[in-house]
This record gives sequence, structure tokens and C-alpha cells, in this order.
Amino acid sequence: MLDRTPGFGVYIHWPFCAAKCPYCDFNSHVRHQPVDQERFARAFATELKTMRARTGARDVTSIFLGGGTPSLMKPETVGAVLDAVAANWTVPAGIEVTLEANPSSVEAERFRGYRAAGVNRVSLGVQALNDRDLRFLGRLHNVEEALKAIRLARETFPRLSFDLIYARPGQTLEAWQAELEEAIGHAADHLSLYQLTIEEGTPFHALHKARKFAIPDPDLAADLYQLTQEVTAAKGLPAYEISNHARPGAESRHNLTYWRYGEYVGAGPGAHGRFVEDGRRVVTFTEKMPETWLSLVEAKGDGVVGGEVLTRAEEADEFLLMGLRLAEGIDLARYEDYAGRGLPPARLSILQEEGLVAPLGNSRLRATPAGMIVLDAVVADLAR
Repeated sequence: MLDRTPGFGVYIHWPFCAAKCPYCDFNSHVRHQPVDQERFARAFATELKTMRARTGARDVTSIFLGGGTPSLMKPETVGAVLDAVAANWTVPAGIEVTLEANPSSVEAERFRGYRAAGVNRVSLGVQALNDRDLRFLGRLHNVEEALKAIRLARETFPRLSFDLIYARPGQTLEAWQAELEEAIGHAADHLSLYQLTIEEGTPFHALHKARKFAIPDPDLAADLYQLTQEVTAAKGLPAYEISNHARPGAESRHNLTYWRYGEYVGAGPGAHGRFVEDGRRVVTFTEKMPETWLSLVEAKGDGVVGGEVLTRAEEADEFLLMGLRLAEGIDLARYEDYAGRGLPPARLSILQEEGLVAPLGNSRLRATPAGMIVLDAVVADLAR
């Protein structure tokens, strides 16, 4: 039977990178002096202990070390952080423990160290399988290094995923199909495939605004998305979420926790959390600047600088927004529990007639492939 329980995840944010990619708007920072990893590991342990006091006893269903570039961490640092998670909550044997890695920072000895520390799934930031586009994307690795990292990961870890960015400048349907089919040939069980988006505040935003490069127009972007769905499905890695594809049973447990509107603790600079405290779902977010976060944790036990308590209506909207990203859709009864009402029948009927949503049996609703392309509009229409 398919397990759709939302779960309880722990997210650890390692904020450091060797270089800042021009498209990236994540909380990542370049430091030209060595980072005091032992001090950061102690701060992670302190913040996790504080979070444990807020969540109470829980069984962890997944751990995710993201960034930044967590593969810049020493295996000993990873081990210390995982030990801190286990010191505060119950961590059953064999749960998914993912670490993000860049091919340029991959070493065989380090990978073996991560595996010994408890990591059993790695997510590689490959992003492209041609050197020209890797240079354009500001990546520090080339295709040869990427393929070497993929081989090494497959030898070391039970599970592997890697990311690609498509809808790149000048990319044709034919070129993307060839690259995607090559990627599937290297993939173990999971691919994350993202359209290039221009995020405000990034170098790409300024360059794009100055017309230094152009990305595919909306029609071509939609065709690239459709091609992605067709190729991955035909090759046995269908989409289980808008941008994520897996062989059945190999879906990312941690990301499913987000999309199924489960609970998770976030620790580290710029990390977010969402968990139930005293019967209400709270949102936490921490200081983004690593050194400031470190000082806050050492002074008061955590780096939390803001958050809120969500209303039931806000929970319903978030549940809808996250759950309709999934091919499995949402549980309508759970939506009603949050919202205190069902989805608006008139709007639901119109969206079904337009082929944007469809029922799954009598208890679930999903977005259709056409609805996925305009999902924000679909959610906005249903949530009004």
C-alpha cells in the first residue's frame, strides 16, 4: 500500500559555496578563509536541541543536508550533525538521509566518509551535460567531472539523484531530448529537472534585463516542459512532482514531506521550519548571514529571527499550493479539515471542464498535465 503519511523531516542548511552561481537566489556565501566547521557543528547541535524543546518527541522520517554546498563539509562535521539529530529525536534505522553535492567538490575518500557517517542518498548539482552551458551557468565542473561524480556516487550510495536545468538560452527541443536521454542513461533512480528562471537580485537578472542573453519564450518553454514529461515517462522515470522524476518507490521522501504538507525543522543560516507547536502550525526562519547566525545561536540557543503562527485558512492555502504539485494530488478530506469547507464547487467544475484538474477516485484531486503548466493560476482560483 502506498504510504502517503506526511512525515517529520529535519533540514540542515550549510550556507557556504566555493563560488556563487549567477542564477542562484539561495542563501549561499563564499568565504576565502577556512570555515570553523567544529564551531558550526556545535551551533547546529545547540539549535537542534532548542528545536527539540519546541517540537517534543518525534520520529524523524528524513534528514536533508542542503545548501550552499554541503559537500564542502568534512565527513566528521556531517557525522556530528547527524549525531545531534539522533540525540534529540528518534531516528529509525534506514531512513532517507540526503546530502547535496557539487561535482567539483567530490572526492572518493570524502564520499566514503559521508556514507560511513550515515548518508544514504546523494543529490548532485550537475545542471547541464555540455561544457558550454556549464560555463554559462557558472559551474566549476565540466562534463567529464560530472560523469565521474555520478559514477562515484552510484558506487558509494544506495540512492542517487542529480539536477539538470533546461530552457537555457538557445536550447532546442532536439538538443534537450538528446541531453535528457543521456542523463537518464546515467541516472540511478531520480532526476530533478528545473526550467531556468530569472530570479530578482541575481547576476542573471541584471544580465537578462540588459538583454545580454534571452531564454526561451513561454511557448517554447511549455514545449520543453511537455517533452520532459514524455521522455521521462517513456524511460521509466515519470514525474511525481512538477520538476521531480523517479522510478516508482525512489521518490525523495524528504521533499514529499514538504509537498504533502508534513512537518519539518530547519536548522542553520537561513533555514525555514514548519511544525506543530501547542496544537498550531508555526513557521520559523533563521538569520541568513552565517557569522551572525553563529553568534545568535551561541548567545541564545538558536538563530531564529522571525516566524508566525498560521491560521487554519493559511494552512489550507499552503496545503493546496504544495499538494497540487504532486501527481498523487491532494486528499480532499484533509483540505476540508484545514479550511472548514470543501473546495468551491463552481470553480472546481470550471477547472475540470477546462481540463486543468481531475478527480482521483472519490477522495483526491490532482492537477492535470495542462494544469501543472499554469498551477499558480489554478491554486489561486481554488483558494479564493
